[in-house]
Amino acid sequence: MASSGTSLGSSSWRKPKHQQHFQVCFCFKRIFKLKVSEPPEEIRSIFEKFSENNNGTVMSVDGLYRFLVRFQGERDCDDTKHKAQAIFDSHKHLFLFQRKGFHLDAFFRYLLGDDNAPLLQVGHDMRSPLAHYFLYTGHNSYLTGNQFSSNSSTAPIIKALKKGVRVIELDLWPNSTGNSVEVRHGRTLTSPVKLRACLKAIKEYAFYASKYPVVITFEDHITPPLQAKVAKMVNGIFGDMLYRPSSQHIMNKFPSPESLKEKILISTKPPETPEEDQEHNEERSSEVNYMMRYNSYDKDKNGDEEKEESEDEEDNSLEYRDLISIHAGKPKGGSGNLFISHEKVRRLSLSEDQLEEIAKTRATEIVRFTQKNLLRIYPRGTRVDSSNYNPMVGWMHGAQMVAFNMQGHGHLLRMMEGMFRANGGCGYVKKPNILLDENEVFDPSAFRLPKKNLQVMVYMGEGWRSEFSPTHFDLYSPPDFSVELRIYGVRADESIKETMTIEDEWVPVWNQEFIFPLTVPELALLYIKVVEHDFKGKNDFGGQTCLPVSELRQGIRSIRLCNQKGEPYKHVRLLMQFQFI
Repeated sequence: MASSGTSLGSSSWRKPKHQQHFQVCFCFKRIFKLKVSEPPEEIRSIFEKFSENNNGTVMSVDGLYRFLVRFQGERDCDDTKHKAQAIFDSHKHLFLFQRKGFHLDAFFRYLLGDDNAPLLQVGHDMRSPLAHYFLYTGHNSYLTGNQFSSNSSTAPIIKALKKGVRVIELDLWPNSTGNSVEVRHGRTLTSPVKLRACLKAIKEYAFYASKYPVVITFEDHITPPLQAKVAKMVNGIFGDMLYRPSSQHIMNKFPSPESLKEKILISTKPPETPEEDQEHNEERSSEVNYMMRYNSYDKDKNGDEEKEESEDEEDNSLEYRDLISIHAGKPKGGSGNLFISHEKVRRLSLSEDQLEEIAKTRATEIVRFTQKNLLRIYPRGTRVDSSNYNPMVGWMHGAQMVAFNMQGHGHLLRMMEGMFRANGGCGYVKKPNILLDENEVFDPSAFRLPKKNLQVMVYMGEGWRSEFSPTHFDLYSPPDFSVELRIYGVRADESIKETMTIEDEWVPVWNQEFIFPLTVPELALLYIKVVEHDFKGKNDFGGQTCLPVSELRQGIRSIRLCNQKGEPYKHVRLLMQFQFI
């Protein structure tokens, strides 16, 4: 964009509204023309094509309907006719003197508006077992910051539930006196928060964003007497909201999200039954038999005391066990037996590193396991800063609960949010059929030919000048924007492309097209990021969003961008076009 220097000493100088001035020194300014937001040439051509009159200046309701069906991929039906009329009516205030229909500017404003969002409003079938869905899952949901010294609070739990998170993790530890239970990250400097406060917060906000069930995972570090206290507390707070399976000990498949609407489920490792405890005692008996021979004089006395203690613990354990609707735990025999099929469905937890290592040789075993059972993946212990890992590794292996530190930032958390924008943002996303096929089990690393190509056109962007101060990006000139497009998915589909950089423009126009071949489009995410280039230093952030490819609406769409915390900007958006070819 052309600029010129102007002396401050000129008495005739005035500041035109279509110009922007940047102070370079006390006697010199740089002046830039400000371009107004206007339709790119291709948008003008499309408008003229669907307009009725000879000179292409007015688009009627019928013209808008034809545009929606032929160009935007909407169905040719009465619903689309009603939609065209509703769009028409909602934009009447933009018609100005064009009484018979849309003029170009009104059509352009519609395309850039929230009514023209990029995602389909579809509802997945919610009548399958829980194992057939990805669940929006949090890790250490009570922490406000890092994993070592931050505060514990109900605030991040509430924030997560308001975003649609459906799995909340609470670490249960005895308090300092050992007579009550608190929530904290054990063996760290994190402060505690009362369990009762956490449970009450969950009850109040569980169904704020979605009516589908909330799962509370307990990481249990408490004694049987404290487990009994927890059972009483959970029963008292949730009451009838708590789901208790009628035959949990022989549950061979999980119930559906539809059948569990507005229910709370508890998931943790259940206390051992007397039979299991006896079995473990027998395994350990050979180690202690020798010692008992030398202490037989008080054997009977100790036996009576242990029997009474055991009966008390059994009563406590049964009450706690009855809370648990999703049993967690690992089978005996080490990693070789992790994915052995059992009559009873269960939840298994693996760290991100364990998953990556096991998946190198047993990927299809993991996928088959997740067709009936639940698999939870959690961050490695060294992520003290509450950073996150690539969630796609878990999803492509069928893991339903890919647990994330929701208090973090960064593009990986935006990926998580992008996945769960699907299905109306209800916190449950139906796994694609390729992950549920029991006859041909999905192998994420297998070679495949592309199923389809995603064609993306980046037209233009606007809104930064309304959102930011004139010198937010650069002290001496308007911003220099480019758009980065990235596909996340199976390894063969991952790709990064970037537009050219438009210099010194608040309303950049790129008009660039890109094609992404996709072998597994069902799992692909499109991450969009705007970068402001500083050619002398670090680039600035200009906005981002992440969209599930499987639910993209074809045609020209308005893409509203978010800040680095994932909060949507009020004005900043891109105009883009999506086609599957």
